[in-house]
Amino acid sequence: MSFSIDPSLSQLIAHLFPAVKSAGSFYPLPGLTGLSGKLQVGDMTLLARQQQESTPMPGIDRRREYHILRRLRGSGLAPVMQGYNRRWLLLQWQTGRTLTPNEFAQRLPDITAQMVALHQQPLSGFRLLLLPLLEQYWLLSHASRRHTRWLSALRRCQRQGEPRPLRLALLHMDIHPGNIVTQTGDDLHLIDWEYASDGDVALELAATIAGNDLSMQQQASLIADYAAQQQLDPAALRLQICRWQPWLRLLIACWYERRWQQSGDKLYDGLAAEAWQQI
Repeated sequence: MSFSIDPSLSQLIAHLFPAVKSAGSFYPLPGLTGLSGKLQVGDMTLLARQQQESTPMPGIDRRREYHILRRLRGSGLAPVMQGYNRRWLLLQWQTGRTLTPNEFAQRLPDITAQMVALHQQPLSGFRLLLLPLLEQYWLLSHASRRHTRWLSALRRCQRQGEPRPLRLALLHMDIHPGNIVTQTGDDLHLIDWEYASDGDVALELAATIAGNDLSMQQQASLIADYAAQQQLDPAALRLQICRWQPWLRLLIACWYERRWQQSGDKLYDGLAAEAWQQI
């Protein structure tokens, strides 16, 4: 079932594709942030990503996403960017299917190589700073949901300050099976770049480990392969990953908390409760 198209999206389509007479058909996509839709315009299939203004998710900025994807054009690492206005980002639809969790584990060396290729791209100029992001989650939260465990963890981060980067690079920051598309079985394409920014390479690895619940063996393989390809000391990389882990645990708990407050879905309430227990 298609839905009516937002006027600002229609304006963007008319500007980018003046020869197309119809605004097309819009199909909302299921997803954790609920800000994307599949768009059929003539014989073109596009992905439309909205900038949510009423209940924003900290860290998502379509303008930043637009500039990063524009820089990556021609790299083969990211979807083709079509256009942008204040409320919408339009991308070429990435055909194929996403990986299963089992395929993700089996193809971890290929995913590591993809990560290395990304981290060797020029910096975007958009720096990821976790402390302001964590503070924003706190400020956006309902007062009734704030608790001492959250406040104590936030204050601890404020006292310590963020770890000094081991190496700055352009990061994806949301690498998991659902964000990796394959067409032929050999190729891999990263999608959903809404959290991409410049940051510490060890933070990307720490996020990939935490977000995919990698086993100790998988973690060791990931760190060893990445360090070898990037000419980094594996022990130093492992130590830096450990420094970021408390920050990521708090970030994950905040993310689930925000999704619960946005959606009212009890699933996220339960995930948030579990995540707070890890703090």
